[in-house]
Amino acid sequence: MRHIDKILSKLIRRNEIAGLAEKWRNNGDRIVFTNGCFDLIHRGHIEYLSRAADLGQRMIVGLNTDASVSRLKGENRPVVDQESRAVLMAAFEFVDAVVYFDEDTPYELIKEVQPDVLVKGSDYNVEDIVGYDIVIGRGGSVETINLVEGISTTVLIERIKGTK
Repeated sequence: MRHIDKILSKLIRRNEIAGLAEKWRNNGDRIVFTNGCFDLIHRGHIEYLSRAADLGQRMIVGLNTDASVSRLKGENRPVVDQESRAVLMAAFEFVDAVVYFDEDTPYELIKEVQPDVLVKGSDYNVEDIVGYDIVIGRGGSVETINLVEGISTTVLIERIKGTK
């Protein structure tokens, strides 16, 4: 299989993700879920995602659509379109599936996936993480990962604009 085909095969339709997660779970795989905008990929994203993936055998990334990012981050975001962001996420060897969500939070997507491990950055309190109730309710765990200090998409954008 060509590398690009392998990458593109990780882009999963929303109506197919629950079945894929169930298949993996039936094979005994521990499913990790995280989500984000992942606009302008940087070292902090890579360290975060790779550490999250270490918490299980399969990792699903919920990716905000362009419309969702614009509502959350402002009309000038995202910088990178959703298709490009999805392909970038899928190119990482430690990511097994990428699925879009258009809502402001991934709550409904988490209900569909039913992950064993839910991961967000340590800038969140565990109990406040969207989907905490779902994952804990089924006996899973919710984890936080320390972020790389001083590295973020917002900081990169400010540097490019010359405002920082």
